[in-house]
Amino acid sequence: MGENITNINWFPGHMAKAKRELKENLKLVDVIIEIVDARIPRSSRNPDFEELIGDKLRVIVLNKSDLADEKSNSRWVNYFKSQGIECVLLNSLKGDGINTLLKTVNKIMEDKLKQSAEKGRIGRPIRAAVIGIPNSGKSSFINKLAGKNIAVVGNKPGVTRAKQWIKTNYNVELMDTPGILWPKLDQEEVALHLAYTGAIKYEVLDTSDLLLKFIEEITVKYPQSLEQRYKIEIGDKTPLEVYEEIARKRGFIVSRGEIDYERTANVVFDEFRKGMLGKITLEETT
Repeated sequence: MGENITNINWFPGHMAKAKRELKENLKLVDVIIEIVDARIPRSSRNPDFEELIGDKLRVIVLNKSDLADEKSNSRWVNYFKSQGIECVLLNSLKGDGINTLLKTVNKIMEDKLKQSAEKGRIGRPIRAAVIGIPNSGKSSFINKLAGKNIAVVGNKPGVTRAKQWIKTNYNVELMDTPGILWPKLDQEEVALHLAYTGAIKYEVLDTSDLLLKFIEEITVKYPQSLEQRYKIEIGDKTPLEVYEEIARKRGFIVSRGEIDYERTANVVFDEFRKGMLGKITLEETT
């Protein structure tokens, strides 16, 4: 068994520095665009952001909404709006939802832009900071909005460069920021969900233990996703039995008929992250 997921320090030194710089640089922006993973809207929101953002104008973007349960997407949009926070759905890879987001940003900036115009600053660009945890899709969003590959895109946490202003064709200038996790993840569900979606670096985890937890959760919430993808029947099987059946169905067997647990885990998580298990949301509003 690997180390307990809540005992690992997820806060590399560059994240501590980024948090300090972010607090300073947010003074320069008009509005915050907070990128959240639609599959885990609660776990993918850094609680430190509330303090950093303060009373700044804000839009929450449920990114990767194409990978999430559509009914859950609607419930989360309504939930955030009930909290007085604008919220839009986005698929940053395809650009679906960007026009809605831009309209929303302009709507909440209406009074501020009017004040600027009265002071003679007509048509000045809106300055927005794009914040989010690692692997939330910030870089893909920025590239889509800028129309070119400005931000470094990767499927591992920590690939975004230092902060930079990025001009777009939409009268919006973006400040990109490195993805920031929080110092200690003391809630197991939050830590697990971040690991499933790839927000936490894979190398420090026991992937076999992680997949057992994932199967345990998915067989309760979306059993059909595993059954349809891997052509298995779950019934009353234990998570380990489901794990091993998936491995056998895929032919992930090593010498003497032993199961290749690590390869199985890597494939299942890769397929989950790509949406190949279907539209899945792991967290509900209540």
